[in-house]
Amino acid sequence: MTILDVKDSEFDKIVLKSDKYVLCDFWAEWCAPCKQITPILEEISDKYSEKLIVAKINIDNNPEVPTKFNIRGIPTLILFSNGNVEEMKTGLMTKSEISEWLDSKL
Repeated sequence: MTILDVKDSEFDKIVLKSDKYVLCDFWAEWCAPCKQITPILEEISDKYSEKLIVAKINIDNNPEVPTKFNIRGIPTLILFSNGNVEEMKTGLMTKSEISEWLDSKL
């Protein structure tokens, strides 16, 4: 499964109205940890493809959604379920940390 590149204009449709869990990665091109987490999220997307959609939101190109969710640092991962924030994590995480977190929530 691939990671979706979500824009402000499509966030509600893709993320909030999804019938699956959605893991959103708030990132920026200039952020080194954001670049480090991308291959991890690709693996997570494959591993959890039955239960989860992984989406990335570039905070520089899409300022509305990060402001709405009070994103203060990146990378920030937010797990959504039925349009609600289940939990938020900020900072670089390992694949095993993300997997353990998702296993406890999904």
